[in-house]
Amino acid sequence: MGQMGFPVLWCKWIKGILTSARSSVLVNESPTFEFICSKGVRQGDPLSPFLFLLVMEALSSILGKARIVGLFKGIHTPNNGPVLSHLFFVDDALLMGEWDRVNVENMARCLRIFYLCPGLKINLQKSNIYGLGVGNSEVSVMAKVIGCKSDDIPLTYLGIRVGANMNSINNRYPVTD
Repeated sequence: MGQMGFPVLWCKWIKGILTSARSSVLVNESPTFEFICSKGVRQGDPLSPFLFLLVMEALSSILGKARIVGLFKGIHTPNNGPVLSHLFFVDDALLMGEWDRVNVENMARCLRIFYLCPGLKINLQKSNIYGLGVGNSEVSVMAKVIGCKSDDIPLTYLGIRVGANMNSINNRYPVTD
């Protein structure tokens, strides 16, 4: 077996796809010399979403295991609904949990384990932390614990205001549009 339990041949196929990409630039409608792409799959490649799902399955398993053993506490939904600790959409990951320093530190540890498994690192410079029902200074302290930016609610996610007063007509327009 190869990495993460996949067959060795399958791992070689994926590595071949990721390392064999070549590109050239059009200058005055004439292609320049070909060069090897060193950053993996090209943008828009139909394989990208599939690879993202495979890799995010690893992060999902890490967070799920941490939740089962009590190291990471997710958000309890009402009426004995599911416990949410993460949501994935296209190329985004949304991690959520109880507001507690140990919980945040353990979430950061899960991200570190995720980096050690497939070798993919979360870009913390592009990541934000939000706190519900806590002060901005406390959110800033937690952001320093993780190494990301702090931000306020309401936030805009995929063009929709999250945490905004939905009784206001102006906040409903992006949803209906």
